[in-house]
Formats: sequence, C-alpha cells, structure tokens
Amino acid sequence: MARTRTLAARLVDEGHVRINGRRVTDPAKGVRAGDVLTLALAHATLVVSVCAFAERRGGAPEARQLYELLSGPEAAGPDEHMQNSETSGDNTSLAPEDDCR
Repeated sequence: MARTRTLAARLVDEGHVRINGRRVTDPAKGVRAGDVLTLALAHATLVVSVCAFAERRGGAPEARQLYELLSGPEAAGPDEHMQNSETSGDNTSLAPEDDCR
C-alpha cells in the first residue's frame, strides 16, 4: 500500500501498521497469506486480508489480485482513488477486483 519499502518502514516506525490486530514495531516483520493488515494512512484506514504473494514485482492490476479489501474507502471508484494516491504519495488506490478467498 506504500510505493516504496522506505515509506512502508516509516508507516511501521510511526505505529500505523497492525498485523492481525497487533501493532507492528519491526519493519522486517514477516507477513503470511491469511494475515489481516490494518493500515492507518493519512486520509483513510485500510483493512486488507493478504491472499498471496507475487513471484515478481508488478503493477497495480497484479497487486489487486493479491489481497482483499475488508474495509476502507470503497465508496469512491478506483479511478478517483488512483488520482488521489498519485497526488498524495501513498498507494491507497489498490482495491481488489475479485474476491481472493
């Protein structure tokens, strides 16, 4: 949900990330399929379930297949979120197209 590892580490360091309800204090904490992440971002709080991991780094369409959005800014369409994330610097635009359960 962050564009870089550095930004992801900053979210953890600032206390904005939980895995399965427990606050994460180590940016190197492992995440497994089935884990539920809570991300307190600047303009939204996202709760996502991790479904799988990619073999290689890919774009947003591939990323959408790897998690399920459990709660967050679903009310707006994906195009609106993409525009907001491009200007705000965090990648809150990722929302699943299909249920990955």
